[in-house]
Amino acid sequence: MTTGFKSLSHEQQLAALQDIAQRALLQYDLPPNSTAALLNLSENATYRIEAPDGRRWALRVHREGYQSRQAIASELAWAVDLRQHGMAVTPRPVAGRDGQLIQDVVHPLMDSPRHVVLFHWETGAEPGIADDLTASFEVLGETAARMHMHARQWQRPAGFTRFTWNFDTALGEDRPHWGRWRDGVGMNAEKERLFQRTVNLIGRRLAHYGTGPERFGLIHSDLRLTNLLIDGATVKVIDFDDCGFSWYMYDAATPVSFHEHEPQAPDLIESWKAGYRKVLPLAKEDEAEIPTFVMLRRILLVAWIASHIEAEFPKSLGAAYTDGSLPLCEDYLRRFS
Repeated sequence: MTTGFKSLSHEQQLAALQDIAQRALLQYDLPPNSTAALLNLSENATYRIEAPDGRRWALRVHREGYQSRQAIASELAWAVDLRQHGMAVTPRPVAGRDGQLIQDVVHPLMDSPRHVVLFHWETGAEPGIADDLTASFEVLGETAARMHMHARQWQRPAGFTRFTWNFDTALGEDRPHWGRWRDGVGMNAEKERLFQRTVNLIGRRLAHYGTGPERFGLIHSDLRLTNLLIDGATVKVIDFDDCGFSWYMYDAATPVSFHEHEPQAPDLIESWKAGYRKVLPLAKEDEAEIPTFVMLRRILLVAWIASHIEAEFPKSLGAAYTDGSLPLCEDYLRRFS
């Protein structure tokens, strides 16, 4: 009888995920004695796979119930097509021994098999907010514009399915993908009132802005610094796990995720916009709404931290991130009320 993954302690869950990663290696044509080392644990668990001869791959063990097999296949289809057409440098998935890009791994502590995907290793380094990112953000803006241009023209394969990131699924009460912002760590009645006023204003502005096809479509949705690799002059885009349908300008806000309060964030967004304009025009209405998407993202991350508080990174942010959002809310209300 399975005990259920969610009933395990955090340490036991990590051990089970490690076991899944090792079991998954047997389903690929990899060198014997390849090892798996945990790189990141967020929605999914990502492992660095290393062969005795030094070759590397990245293995992603998908979180149970977050993305369906068809949604993962849709994600891979878009990322592969972007790379094939020179629109963005994206990870290349590796097929298993059975020829399938998505493998299922059974584990005695899991109620159902876990989906896993193996990728070729991408060189490069994750940028830090303290680095001089001006040039990188300009290249990122160009890359985002090419991705948006591709999404508008791409004939999506039959059965394509991804999340929709709109106001209701981000900040709404009934079905937010990442949990309720009201459950933010350290939230109290006074803070909640300020957040509520901000959320109400975001909702009004986005309702007026609309979801026409020129503004709303398939985007990456999570272009934060940890999902970028800087390799010389090349900016590589990784982790399409949250890609879906949303406002194109949301991709202008996500690169400063968790750093919206930093003094250099506005200048980095300006660099992003300069790069974007090299590929596509940026309407005044679109540019004017980027602060709204920055604020939406900030509050969405307050909810995400609360719903993932058992993991190390969200725990390290905790109530300080909620409290750091208060002056941003006040500034947004002052500027746009």
